[in-house]
Amino acid sequence: MGTEERKVREIRDEKRNNVYGTAVRRAVAGIVLFAAAFLLLFGASASEAFAQWYTLHVYSFFVATLGRFCGIFAFSVSELMLYVLAAFLVWQIVRAVYRCWKERRVGQPLAAFFSGAFLAAGILFVLYAAFCGVNYHRSSFAHEAGLTWEGASVDELRAVCEDLTSAVNRTGQQVHRDEEGIMVLTEDVSVRAVRAMEKLAGEYPCLEGFYPQPNGLEFSWLLSVQKLTGIYSPFTIEANYNADMVPYNIPFTACHELAHLRGFMQEQEANFIGYLAGVQSESVEFNYSSYMLGWIYCTNTLYSVDPDFYQELRDRLSEEVQADLAANSRFWEKYDSPVAEVSDQINDSYLKANGQEDGVASYDRMVELILTYYKEVGYI
Repeated sequence: MGTEERKVREIRDEKRNNVYGTAVRRAVAGIVLFAAAFLLLFGASASEAFAQWYTLHVYSFFVATLGRFCGIFAFSVSELMLYVLAAFLVWQIVRAVYRCWKERRVGQPLAAFFSGAFLAAGILFVLYAAFCGVNYHRSSFAHEAGLTWEGASVDELRAVCEDLTSAVNRTGQQVHRDEEGIMVLTEDVSVRAVRAMEKLAGEYPCLEGFYPQPNGLEFSWLLSVQKLTGIYSPFTIEANYNADMVPYNIPFTACHELAHLRGFMQEQEANFIGYLAGVQSESVEFNYSSYMLGWIYCTNTLYSVDPDFYQELRDRLSEEVQADLAANSRFWEKYDSPVAEVSDQINDSYLKANGQEDGVASYDRMVELILTYYKEVGYI
């Protein structure tokens, strides 16, 4: 073997060793990150006191720093990052395939690609655990607010639904509407949602803290095809909502997602907090939005126990409210597809894995909290 050939082989061997060495270091770092995330989640699930302390002192710090930074932008940082990461992933796949073809070997390119992907997954998982997963194990909003579910009679449910029907009709006539009679938003939802949450925090100290502005996705189709109204991004600590929805959904959804930023991850509680923030807001658009969602959830429960009275209340709705509900049905019908069904199943499994035994049905359990609240204020 000639001197030149030996040098070429030595360089090649050194390069290969560097590639495999880097891959091993990435894999070890990924394992450490996954272990740290699992340890954090285990500690939170084993001790509610630890989860509560972490949410109030550690997580809140990141909301006030990372959340504050991402909140200064008038667009969703997490949405932008999604597109950047997707493009980067495609580029890495193309690069790995090209290297396999050029070098006539698969070991080094695949080791580099998969070790990098594993490390990235570890980083994302530890961010999820730190900025979301632990919060599932903190004390509930119901406990913090002193609301105890003691059951309710059908008559009490009827009374609440009747009151919500009146509130929906009243506020539905006060909001602005387009030429087709559909509600339009005239206020800055992001600003109003933060104000609504800050006002509610005056009554419930557990909601105090910094709120970054929620943002609608530029390409809300990504949520629509999954039949999602909004999403909390634990990687950027942001509240995002589906900007394409029929407008009455948006104020309530913005407040719902902001509730997650206070560490209340249980969906029924975020729903209830969003409802309270909206009905107590100084904005009639937020009032109407929350009354509408409260009406929908409560009357859906009413339908299962007294369909005749449900129909009576449905018939009492004003033409304005009926127009919004019809528009909402038309909007979501466009996205009936296997994709939406799979997304629903994934969401159901995710919620059950995080201690919400009812899965996606947990959203509906806000009815219990509304009924409890009505009793607390002495209405029923």
